Amino acid sequence: MSAAAGGASAAKKPNFFARIVIFFREVIGELRKVVTPTRKELVKFTSVVLGFVVVMIALILGLDTVFQMVVDVVFGVPN
Repeated sequence: MSAAAGGASAAKKPNFFARIVIFFREVIGELRKVVTPTRKELVKFTSVVLGFVVVMIALILGLDTVFQMVVDVVFGVPN
């Protein structure tokens, strides 16, 4: 059987420790690509996340209140 007929299985796979070394080299390579945000960007991103959380809290609170009123009307829970 030739290497072309065998496909990828014919290529020798690195041993366990070599794969670990390759993994960590790739991790370090990817970490070098990471760009740290400036203080201005960090404040902007944080405010966007906090704003979104506040909006979602208000939405859930509103829906919970409406559903509670519907349950009170349907099941006749006294005030």
